[in-house]
Amino acid sequence: MVSQLLFIGTTELLLIGGVALLLFGGKKLPEMMRGLGQGVREFKKGVNEDAKDEVSNDESSDSHSPNDDNPKTSDIKQGNANVQRK
Repeated sequence: MVSQLLFIGTTELLLIGGVALLLFGGKKLPEMMRGLGQGVREFKKGVNEDAKDEVSNDESSDSHSPNDDNPKTSDIKQGNANVQRK
């Protein structure tokens, strides 16, 4: 049944277009399609921005070592002999 929906012919498209034209009118239909196009464009733009943000966050988190904030390990790295280990 789903595969039958994928194969819409020219006649069916013209019929759908004619019904839409009758329902919404010749003036309102282009405005609706323009709004639909803008919505799809904004959606794609948002998806691309989220993907770029996610990639940049992954790259920045890989460069940060969790041990950099630990004072004991940073003192040991600097050669401080006064650090006591537990």
